[in-house]
Amino acid sequence: MALENRLGITDSAELARMEEKISKTKAMQLFESGMLDALDAGTFRALSEIHRVLFEDIYSFAGQVRNVNLAKGNFRFAPVMYLHAALEHIEKMPQSTFDEIVEKYVEMNVAHPFREGNGRATRIWLDLMLKKELGQVVDWSKVDKDDYLLAMERSPIKDIEIKYLLKQALTNRISDREVYMKGIDTSYYYEGYTVYKTEEL
Repeated sequence: MALENRLGITDSAELARMEEKISKTKAMQLFESGMLDALDAGTFRALSEIHRVLFEDIYSFAGQVRNVNLAKGNFRFAPVMYLHAALEHIEKMPQSTFDEIVEKYVEMNVAHPFREGNGRATRIWLDLMLKKELGQVVDWSKVDKDDYLLAMERSPIKDIEIKYLLKQALTNRISDREVYMKGIDTSYYYEGYTVYKTEEL
C-alpha cells in the first residue's frame, strides 16, 4: 500500500521510483540555485525547508512535522507527543566541532520529524552544518551503505561507529555537485516504516 501522495500512485514500488526521480531533480535545483547557502545551518527551519523543496510535488505533508508515531523494526522514533520538545532541544545543541555535529545529526535521526523522506533531507542538513562549521562535507561514495545503516541503528546507544564512518569520508570538495548528490541516494535510507498508535506504547 503506497503512502497517500499528490501523484495519485497506489503502487508502492512505482511511488518509490517517482519519489527518487523527483527528489533528485529538486535536490539538484536546491544545490544549483544557491538556496542551501541562505539557510541557517543546524536549525529545524532549515531542515524543514530542505524537506519541503524535495518532496512538495509528491506529498502534502512536505516540510511539516509528522502527526503519526513511526517505528522501524523494533526501534521507535520520538513519539509525536514529545516531538516538538525534542526538536527544540536538538536545535539548541552545539555544532562547532565534528563530534557535536554528528551528535546533533544522530538526535535528529531519532526524532525523525517527517512522515517520509527523513534520511535524504537530514543528510543534506548534516552536510550544511559540516560545510558551515568545518569547511567540509561527507563524500557519501566512501560510505558503505550497509555499514552506515547498521551504525545509524546503533547510534542512539553508541555513536562511535557513525562518527568513525563519517570522519573517514570527509572531503573539502564542498562545491562538488557529484559529492552532494550522492548524499540523497535512496540506498542510504530506511525502508519499511510502521505506524503505531500511542496506546501500543
